Amino acid sequence: MTGHLSLPALGLIALRVDETIERELGALLPPDKVRLHVSRIVSGDDLTPDSIADMEGALTGAAALLPPAAGFKVVGYGCTSATAQLGAEAVAARVHAGVQTDHVTDPLSAAIRRLRTLNTARIGIVSPYTSAVADGLVRAFEAAGIEVAARSDMGIAEEAAVVRIPAERITDAAHRLCDGASIDALFLSCTNLNTTALQRPLSRALGLPILSSNGCLAWDMARLAGMDLEQFQS
Repeated sequence: MTGHLSLPALGLIALRVDETIERELGALLPPDKVRLHVSRIVSGDDLTPDSIADMEGALTGAAALLPPAAGFKVVGYGCTSATAQLGAEAVAARVHAGVQTDHVTDPLSAAIRRLRTLNTARIGIVSPYTSAVADGLVRAFEAAGIEVAARSDMGIAEEAAVVRIPAERITDAAHRLCDGASIDALFLSCTNLNTTALQRPLSRALGLPILSSNGCLAWDMARLAGMDLEQFQS
């Protein structure tokens, strides 16, 4: 192969309502490094346990819409909370049923792996979710042996509102959560939340590793594709 076809092919299954993930992954996985192909999955306008459950049956069809001749190294499913509810193994099985790929990952599994590389046992979580959705995320982290010692849920169900949360509100929530909390890292959850530009300033201000759904997903996709991870070491 020559030219761009020699670059590793990565697939992304994004929620229909997600306005953030393509831009942030496109910046972290630039076109001179990878071939990033995107499919969309039908998802509800609101993020609730019921709308998450409805997505499971659509995963294989969404995966099948990725170009079959691309030769995917990795396909990522872009929903943190849905993976927590459905289970990473179920997500991977559904994706593998629709597209040939060496690996399947998701933001939750990626965050767990990233936190383990940092030897992190206690985290805080800032999310836009309602408590019903956030509870599932907490259970998933704790089942993986990562204690959620503090959390801040914004209580937003409408996906169109999540992408429009001001940076100042996210930053304020992070500072308030970390004030007095005994944590080793902070996780900004949700692929539709604008986080990439906030991570380094927050890390400097709070003196903690700041991870995000999109940042962890990009890191894990790059890792699984055998790419240089230097840009993710900050």
